[in-house]
Amino acid sequence: MPISVAIFDAFGTLLKINDGSHPYRKILKLGIEQGRRPRVSDAQDLLSIPMDLRQAADYFGVTIEPRLMSQLESDLERDLAGIEAYSDGIAVVEVLQSAGLKVVVCSNLAQPYASAIERLYPGLNGYVYSFAVGEIKPSHEIYRQALQSVFAAPADAWMIGDSQLCDCEAPSAYGIRGFYLDRKGGRGYSTLNLFAEAVLSAI
Repeated sequence: MPISVAIFDAFGTLLKINDGSHPYRKILKLGIEQGRRPRVSDAQDLLSIPMDLRQAADYFGVTIEPRLMSQLESDLERDLAGIEAYSDGIAVVEVLQSAGLKVVVCSNLAQPYASAIERLYPGLNGYVYSFAVGEIKPSHEIYRQALQSVFAAPADAWMIGDSQLCDCEAPSAYGIRGFYLDRKGGRGYSTLNLFAEAVLSAI
Protein backbone atom coordinates (compact mmCIF):
# COMPACT_ATOMS: atom_id res chain seq x y z
CA MET A 1 0.00 0.00 0.00
CA PRO A 2 1.41 3.44 -0.91
CA ILE A 3 2.38 5.56 2.07
CA SER A 4 1.52 9.21 2.58
CA VAL A 5 3.06 10.03 5.98
CA ALA A 6 6.63 9.98 7.30
CA ILE A 7 7.00 10.15 11.09
CA PHE A 8 10.34 11.12 12.62
CA ASP A 9 11.75 10.99 16.11
CA ALA A 10 13.36 14.30 17.10
CA PHE A 11 16.62 14.18 19.04
CA GLY A 12 19.20 11.87 17.52
CA THR A 13 17.15 11.74 14.33
CA LEU A 14 16.21 15.22 13.09
CA LEU A 15 18.20 17.19 15.66
CA LYS A 16 21.49 16.87 17.51
CA ILE A 17 21.92 18.09 21.05
CA ASN A 18 25.16 18.51 22.95
CA ASP A 19 25.54 16.87 26.34
CA GLY A 20 24.10 20.03 27.88
CA SER A 21 23.57 21.03 31.48
CA HIS A 22 20.66 18.65 32.30
CA PRO A 23 18.70 21.15 34.46
CA TYR A 24 15.78 18.79 35.11
CA ARG A 25 18.17 16.10 36.28
CA LYS A 26 19.78 18.65 38.60
CA ILE A 27 16.39 19.43 40.13
CA LEU A 28 15.87 15.75 40.92
CA LYS A 29 19.38 15.53 42.35
CA LEU A 30 18.70 18.53 44.59
CA GLY A 31 15.55 16.78 45.73
CA ILE A 32 17.61 13.78 46.84
CA GLU A 33 19.94 16.10 48.72
CA GLN A 34 16.89 17.55 50.47
CA GLY A 35 15.67 14.11 51.48
CA ARG A 36 13.20 13.39 48.70
CA ARG A 37 13.10 9.74 47.71
CA PRO A 38 13.20 9.21 43.93
CA ARG A 39 10.18 7.54 42.36
CA VAL A 40 10.19 5.12 39.46
CA SER A 41 7.80 7.48 37.66
CA ASP A 42 10.04 10.57 37.92
CA ALA A 43 11.50 10.36 34.41
CA GLN A 44 8.10 9.61 32.85
CA ASP A 45 6.50 12.49 34.74
CA LEU A 46 9.11 14.92 33.38
CA LEU A 47 8.30 13.84 29.85
CA SER A 48 4.53 13.41 30.09
CA ILE A 49 3.51 16.51 32.09
CA PRO A 50 4.02 20.01 30.64
CA MET A 51 6.39 21.67 33.12
CA ASP A 52 9.01 24.37 32.95
CA LEU A 53 11.82 24.26 35.49
CA ARG A 54 9.96 26.17 38.21
CA GLN A 55 6.88 24.02 37.77
CA ALA A 56 9.02 20.88 37.90
CA ALA A 57 10.61 21.99 41.17
CA ASP A 58 7.15 22.61 42.64
CA TYR A 59 5.81 19.31 41.30
CA PHE A 60 8.63 17.30 42.86
CA GLY A 61 8.61 19.32 46.07
CA VAL A 62 12.15 20.62 45.64
CA THR A 63 13.15 23.96 47.14
CA ILE A 64 15.50 25.96 44.92
CA GLU A 65 16.79 29.37 45.89
CA PRO A 66 16.08 32.14 43.33
CA ARG A 67 19.70 32.64 42.27
CA LEU A 68 20.18 28.94 41.51
CA MET A 69 16.86 28.74 39.67
CA SER A 70 17.90 31.68 37.49
CA GLN A 71 21.15 29.89 36.74
CA LEU A 72 19.32 26.69 35.78
CA GLU A 73 17.03 28.67 33.48
CA SER A 74 20.01 30.39 31.85
CA ASP A 75 21.70 27.03 31.36
CA LEU A 76 18.57 25.64 29.73
CA GLU A 77 18.31 28.61 27.36
CA ARG A 78 21.92 28.09 26.36
CA ASP A 79 21.29 24.39 25.79
CA LEU A 80 18.27 25.12 23.60
CA ALA A 81 20.17 27.69 21.55
CA GLY A 82 22.91 25.12 20.90
CA ILE A 83 20.59 22.48 19.43
CA GLU A 84 21.19 21.98 15.71
CA ALA A 85 19.40 20.23 12.88
CA TYR A 86 21.05 17.37 11.07
CA SER A 87 21.70 18.44 7.49
CA ASP A 88 20.14 15.26 6.13
CA GLY A 89 17.05 15.97 8.26
CA ILE A 90 16.48 19.36 6.70
CA ALA A 91 17.03 17.99 3.20
CA VAL A 92 14.85 14.92 3.66
CA VAL A 93 11.90 16.84 5.11
CA GLU A 94 11.99 19.19 2.13
CA VAL A 95 12.20 16.33 -0.38
CA LEU A 96 9.38 14.34 1.18
CA GLN A 97 7.05 17.30 1.53
CA SER A 98 7.80 18.33 -2.06
CA ALA A 99 6.75 14.83 -3.11
CA GLY A 100 3.42 15.33 -1.36
CA LEU A 101 4.02 13.43 1.86
CA LYS A 102 3.00 14.74 5.25
CA VAL A 103 5.85 14.87 7.77
CA VAL A 104 5.25 14.52 11.51
CA VAL A 105 7.65 14.65 14.44
CA CYS A 106 6.85 12.33 17.35
CA SER A 107 9.08 12.77 20.37
CA ASN A 108 9.54 12.09 24.05
CA LEU A 109 10.73 15.36 25.56
CA ALA A 110 10.28 17.89 28.32
CA GLN A 111 8.21 20.93 27.36
CA PRO A 112 10.95 23.57 26.76
CA TYR A 113 12.70 21.45 24.14
CA ALA A 114 9.74 21.69 21.75
CA SER A 115 10.78 25.25 20.91
CA ALA A 116 14.02 24.01 19.36
CA ILE A 117 12.18 21.57 17.12
CA GLU A 118 9.78 24.22 15.89
CA ARG A 119 12.59 26.74 15.39
CA LEU A 120 14.62 24.36 13.23
CA TYR A 121 11.71 22.58 11.51
CA PRO A 122 8.97 25.22 11.32
CA GLY A 123 6.99 23.75 8.45
CA LEU A 124 6.15 20.22 9.54
CA ASN A 125 2.61 18.92 9.16
CA GLY A 126 2.36 17.65 12.72
CA TYR A 127 4.14 18.05 16.05
CA VAL A 128 3.36 15.39 18.64
CA TYR A 129 5.14 15.59 21.99
CA SER A 130 4.95 13.33 25.01
CA PHE A 131 4.33 16.22 27.40
CA ALA A 132 1.31 17.31 25.35
CA VAL A 133 -0.11 13.82 24.85
CA GLY A 134 0.42 12.74 28.46
CA GLU A 135 2.04 9.50 27.33
CA ILE A 136 5.56 8.56 26.30
CA LYS A 137 6.81 6.24 23.61
CA PRO A 138 6.49 3.26 23.41
CA SER A 139 2.84 3.83 24.43
CA HIS A 140 0.57 3.29 21.45
CA GLU A 141 -1.34 6.45 22.35
CA ILE A 142 1.45 8.72 21.16
CA TYR A 143 1.56 6.97 17.78
CA ARG A 144 -2.21 7.27 17.53
CA GLN A 145 -1.93 11.00 18.17
CA ALA A 146 0.80 11.31 15.54
CA LEU A 147 -1.48 9.76 12.95
CA GLN A 148 -4.49 11.76 14.10
CA SER A 149 -2.54 15.00 13.65
CA VAL A 150 -2.59 14.40 9.89
CA PHE A 151 -5.79 12.30 9.68
CA ALA A 152 -3.93 9.16 8.68
CA ALA A 153 -4.22 5.43 9.37
CA PRO A 154 -1.33 3.24 10.56
CA ALA A 155 -0.92 1.63 7.15
CA ASP A 156 -0.39 5.09 5.63
CA ALA A 157 2.80 5.78 7.61
CA TRP A 158 6.43 4.86 8.01
CA MET A 159 8.43 5.96 11.05
CA ILE A 160 12.15 6.25 11.80
CA GLY A 161 14.22 7.08 14.85
CA ASP A 162 17.27 6.13 16.86
CA SER A 163 15.46 3.90 19.38
CA GLN A 164 14.92 0.30 18.34
CA LEU A 165 12.02 -0.04 20.76
CA CYS A 166 10.32 3.35 20.53
CA ASP A 167 10.76 4.12 16.84
CA CYS A 168 10.80 0.69 15.27
CA GLU A 169 9.29 -2.14 17.31
CA ALA A 170 6.48 -0.27 19.09
CA PRO A 171 5.13 1.62 16.07
CA SER A 172 5.34 -1.60 14.03
CA ALA A 173 3.23 -3.33 16.68
CA TYR A 174 0.68 -0.53 16.24
CA GLY A 175 0.58 -0.98 12.47
CA ILE A 176 3.04 1.73 11.43
CA ARG A 177 6.07 0.41 9.63
CA GLY A 178 8.99 1.35 11.88
CA PHE A 179 12.66 1.69 10.97
CA TYR A 180 15.80 2.06 13.04
CA LEU A 181 18.29 4.87 12.41
CA ASP A 182 21.88 4.04 13.37
CA ARG A 183 24.09 6.93 12.34
CA LYS A 184 27.15 4.87 13.25
CA GLY A 185 26.40 2.51 10.40
CA GLY A 186 25.17 -0.56 12.25
CA ARG A 187 21.71 -2.04 11.80
CA GLY A 188 18.96 -0.22 9.98
CA TYR A 189 19.49 2.97 8.02
CA SER A 190 22.72 4.91 8.50
CA THR A 191 21.30 8.18 7.11
CA LEU A 192 17.91 9.76 6.62
CA ASN A 193 18.70 10.10 2.93
CA LEU A 194 18.56 6.32 2.55
CA PHE A 195 15.27 6.22 4.43
CA ALA A 196 13.84 8.92 2.17
CA GLU A 197 14.83 6.98 -0.93
CA ALA A 198 12.91 3.98 0.37
CA VAL A 199 9.90 6.14 1.23
CA LEU A 200 9.82 7.73 -2.21
CA SER A 201 9.94 4.32 -3.86
CA ALA A 202 6.88 3.28 -1.83
CA ILE A 203 4.55 6.17 -2.64
